[in-house]
Amino acid sequence: MAPTQIATADGLSVKVAEGSLGRAFVTFLAGNGDYWKGVVGLAKGLRKVNSAYPLVVAMLPDVPEEHREILINQGCVLREIVPVYPPQNQTQFAMAYYVINYSKLRIWEFVEYTKMIYLDGDIQVFENIDHLFDMPDNYFYAVKDCFCEPSWKHTKQYQIGYCQQCPDKVHWPSDFGPKPPLYFNAGFFVYEPNLDTYNDLLQTLKITTPTSFAEQDYLNMYFKDKYKPIPNIYNLVLAMLWRHPVNVDLDKVKVVHYCAFGSKPWRYTGKEENMQREDIKMLVKKWWDIYDDETLDYNNASNVDKLKVAINEASGVDFILASHAA
Repeated sequence: MAPTQIATADGLSVKVAEGSLGRAFVTFLAGNGDYWKGVVGLAKGLRKVNSAYPLVVAMLPDVPEEHREILINQGCVLREIVPVYPPQNQTQFAMAYYVINYSKLRIWEFVEYTKMIYLDGDIQVFENIDHLFDMPDNYFYAVKDCFCEPSWKHTKQYQIGYCQQCPDKVHWPSDFGPKPPLYFNAGFFVYEPNLDTYNDLLQTLKITTPTSFAEQDYLNMYFKDKYKPIPNIYNLVLAMLWRHPVNVDLDKVKVVHYCAFGSKPWRYTGKEENMQREDIKMLVKKWWDIYDDETLDYNNASNVDKLKVAINEASGVDFILASHAA
């Protein structure tokens, strides 16, 4: 396989061989909206907790140059990807907002890394989670989702009040057939890039009817036999604070997912439902404290030299000074 070319800080273009870079975090970015702020916050959050690994941004071609410049200046590694869509005559079965997220399947192609942790751009890391890279290979690790939000109203789980976060509260009726398999939130997961898996993911998508939660439903279907749950502290979906407070200990939470309506810190007004809770306001403030901390900004002079040393120690790598384009 030919080396992959990536864009890094200070306009550095690097050719890398398969598996040569070891481990990395990865997120997804599309369009010219404000989600780049979430990615900047995530990059700075990983720096604050002294993570040893870089943040790769899998981005679509429609991300504007000015946003790419900002991310490069924050030490992100840029990888431009081609959009992935399900068959055109089937997209109506998925929520339109989520259809573009099928493009996340491209990250299985990033085989210059042996293991990666995917995080949505509206996630912040408040404690070091590098140890998750050491979990056994050949599994898909993620946090179980909650079925109690109205967005699940189309499901039997929601209709009868069953949730895997509190399975003893409402038991799955025997006349409903087999209990649904464990279901994860796809905003955070640990996986291994692999070209065979990548190709099969894309081929299987062609014959799979999209459902409401698009790529999240698809990944749950595809990895159901490899899925291993990890604790909620690695992906605290904010609705857990009011849906299942007994399952949440904020003092132990390492990763927060700002996915509740109105909770994106860079858009936060406090006017939406549940957004005036003191715990929500505290978590939004914690995000802003990181985002506004100039000491966490990427330092090109020192960190690019460190990056060169680290990559030069890896095999099959060739440095080329080039433009910012991935």
